Amino acid sequence: MDQSSVLIDMYKKSEELNSSLLSYWYKFSYLDTWQFWAVVGLLIIPLIILYFNVDRTKIFEILFFGFSIHLLWTYIDIVLGATTLFVHLYFIIPILPFALSINSSVLPIGFMMMYQYCINNNKNFYLYTVLVSGIFSFGFASIEMLMGFIDFNRGMNAFFIFIIDLVVVFLSYWLTNFVKRLSIDRAKPSPK
Repeated sequence: MDQSSVLIDMYKKSEELNSSLLSYWYKFSYLDTWQFWAVVGLLIIPLIILYFNVDRTKIFEILFFGFSIHLLWTYIDIVLGATTLFVHLYFIIPILPFALSINSSVLPIGFMMMYQYCINNNKNFYLYTVLVSGIFSFGFASIEMLMGFIDFNRGMNAFFIFIIDLVVVFLSYWLTNFVKRLSIDRAKPSPK
């Protein structure tokens, strides 16, 4: 097979997959299902909580930390979903990442509130990260699984989500501290 025939075959299969996804969405995750509204709620409610509770004196630092979590978890979730290891069964629209409400709202904002609490109260960030990751992985993900919102396959389970969560949050924390140091170093007057 030459390149163009392989590409044509890939396009055809992609169209079939998109058609199947759209059909699934209309049947099981459309506006007339309670699952759709639960997913919308998981997107909007944390944003409202963030709006009223974010420390505006440190807003860029806190938002950068949350954005880092959102970005890392979204990419990881795309890989986990594409390999069917961790699948979100209900979603807002099929052209966006399926875990949009979780990766864009629930996880980042939950960890942003934890981060804000730790830096404002001089608490151990690593200890609180382990606790909150445990709540999200073993509590929230287990509830999602019992309610039929997610599906684990081929050995994936809540423990792996817990480990991924820790890696994502620690990397986001280190990246945030690195950017903070860069901005502090840049703000210092240069010696003459």
